[in-house]
Amino acid sequence: MPTTATAGTTTFDVVVLGGGSGGYATALRAGQLGLSVALVEEGKLGGTCLHRGCIPTKALLHAAEIADAAREGSRFGVRAQLTGIDMVGVNAYKDSVVDGLYKGLQSLVASRNVTMIEGHGRLVAPDAVEVAGTRYTGKHVVLATGSYARSLPGLEIGGRVITSDQALHLDRVPRSVVVLGGGVIGVEFASVWKSFGADVQIVEALPHLVPNEDVALSKALERAFRKRGIGFSLGDRFAQVKQDDSGVHVTLESGKTFDADLMLVAVGRGPRTAGLGFEAQGVTVDRGFVIADEHLRTGVATPGGGNLWAVGDIVPGLQLAHRGFAQGIFVAESIAGLAPTPLDENTIPRVTYCEPEVASVGVTEARAAELYGADAVETLEYNLAGNGKSKILGTQGFAKLVRRKDGPVVGMHLIGSRVGELIGEAQLIVGWEAFPEDVASLVHAHPTQNEALGEAHMALAGKPLHAHN
Repeated sequence: MPTTATAGTTTFDVVVLGGGSGGYATALRAGQLGLSVALVEEGKLGGTCLHRGCIPTKALLHAAEIADAAREGSRFGVRAQLTGIDMVGVNAYKDSVVDGLYKGLQSLVASRNVTMIEGHGRLVAPDAVEVAGTRYTGKHVVLATGSYARSLPGLEIGGRVITSDQALHLDRVPRSVVVLGGGVIGVEFASVWKSFGADVQIVEALPHLVPNEDVALSKALERAFRKRGIGFSLGDRFAQVKQDDSGVHVTLESGKTFDADLMLVAVGRGPRTAGLGFEAQGVTVDRGFVIADEHLRTGVATPGGGNLWAVGDIVPGLQLAHRGFAQGIFVAESIAGLAPTPLDENTIPRVTYCEPEVASVGVTEARAAELYGADAVETLEYNLAGNGKSKILGTQGFAKLVRRKDGPVVGMHLIGSRVGELIGEAQLIVGWEAFPEDVASLVHAHPTQNEALGEAHMALAGKPLHAHN
């Protein structure tokens, strides 16, 4: 277990408020660099990602993939049959994955000169966090308090109206669900429940599912969901929900109505900053988010000559665990005097783990046109139908490249089963501002889906192989 603070241990080089992805990454790297660190967390180490987000949801999605494989085994000559979903067993599997990672994280933190302080922390001075009446002072303080599942004004969570927090612990498969929100969280749960046998209807106020992605990906996901039998209403806003013993009764502003067993509210996550004393200490907060510069400094200095920093979901931008990790490492190295390069938010990869998966890095075609002018942008789509491994897996989709004409690739957008595993190379290509010719010369193993990236760049470089001119 991590070291527990004693009554006499109240002064540290770094005090981190929040033990989620951004917070514990800060603590681990700072401890590794020889700094004394206090990590304050009122819940479980690992935060939302480990206990209520990334890990448990992806465990459910893997169980859903197994269900689909059993249901569709005859396509591959395998005589399998899906006789039902045992949610007790699914939850036991999910919890075992989380518990194993949690124990490993506890052990890791204990090995890095990090003192764990359990309890509700509040910023009471630029250099001090108070927990249960005791002040813990640091030359530097890092705010990493994470996020919570948002709702809509006037929409009360309770009963048959749930958020992702409650959805992770259902002991049964709902007969039918209305999912309010067609972003990452909404489409992932919709995908799980459909694979488990539920009827699913998504309601999204914007014109497309996963509306932050390139529109080509959104349209392809809509086609795939329609084929799977997942319903969706786009460009229509939620008006009200009523619930009774028979279920929920949802009305949209257009007048459309849906009846279902449950309604999942998946309208995003809000920054967890209220009531923690940030503004009283001079921190600028805008709609709940902590405003920080590119070096993640809040602009508030500490009496000891240090800084008050912010990382993770409370900083405006992509609310992703790997962004929090990177920010935490950056801040720890900055505190240690290593002068790291600020994080380039444009090169942060994004993956939505529904079926089919959606993965992207860099700018969309529309954003590239805004930045460089429509005439200065070139795109190419390589269909996975020409990829041997994709054919074996039975998936459809494509890789879309966005480049500056006669210049580097500035965006890559993928859809298809397991394409999230391709985003690492895509990140390198965009991050290193590679030209199509640079990637076209690389040798990609055959047969892999990774070949699709090589083939796409070959085509964009003017020498397509397994693609038409």
